[in-house]
Amino acid sequence: MSNADGTITWRQLHAEAVRRLTDGASGDPAQCETDARRIVERASGFEGADYVLGLDDAATERGVHFFDVMLGRRLTGEPLQYVVGRWGFRNLDLLVDKRVLIPRPETESVAGWAISELNLIRPEAVADERRLLAVDLGTGSGAIGLAIATECSRVDVWLTDESPDALAVAQANLTGIGGAGTSVRIGAGSWFDALPAELAGTVDVIVSNPPYVADDDELPPVVRDWEPGSALFAGIDGLDDLRVLVAGASEWLQPRGSLVLEMAPTQVEAVAELARSAGFVDVEIRPDLTGRNRGVIARRAHRNGD
Repeated sequence: MSNADGTITWRQLHAEAVRRLTDGASGDPAQCETDARRIVERASGFEGADYVLGLDDAATERGVHFFDVMLGRRLTGEPLQYVVGRWGFRNLDLLVDKRVLIPRPETESVAGWAISELNLIRPEAVADERRLLAVDLGTGSGAIGLAIATECSRVDVWLTDESPDALAVAQANLTGIGGAGTSVRIGAGSWFDALPAELAGTVDVIVSNPPYVADDDELPPVVRDWEPGSALFAGIDGLDDLRVLVAGASEWLQPRGSLVLEMAPTQVEAVAELARSAGFVDVEIRPDLTGRNRGVIARRAHRNGD
């Protein structure tokens, strides 16, 4: 496939990737094209307009080796996100690998809801001359909490996880956000056990994308075989961790604080009822960008102080 002078261009490598992925994958041609582009982008270092302009450049020896390794991994069925090692989430470029769940578009919506809740509380915090406090429980890659830290001013953020591997990824991503990371702290432990006792009653927003897959649910092989099961499965009905979060949140939230949770569309009604039974007085079900119910927001008191 190389040229007469022994070189090979990125365009030729892109064509090779499309061909091999199409021959070896069960996915559609459009997905193979996307996968090929992301692999070549990562190997070449070209992105956006630079990618198009650089396609006819000769690939470096190191770049060709990186391309071969990534393409080989993708052909085994490994998720593209793990293969390229980075993935976008809102305004972030996150390190992702098999130690953490892959950030998904629906979770971007959850982060947005948490940010909106903080903005609702902000006037009161400004009047009280205090900083806002958000906690991302079971943070994984750090996606939600780091989005809050980079998109909200005057907010302190805690990232927690039970998995040391996940916290190592979150720490790497925290380092990558620069100055915004000075307001972020990391805690190790299961759910609320990871938080310092002195934070009880002071948190403005608790947000989480916890495990919510039922133990006997069928998952696509690309999820089941590659993503960490401890971040996916949560008991016979998938609600084990959601129950813990709803039951414990009030102890940690400010009187007008909010609990923001992601879950499966089939679980929202049950979780909303759990929140009402736990004493939350303002409970909303929210759809994701596809229109499917994806989250529950539960507030400790109405905004008007009732």
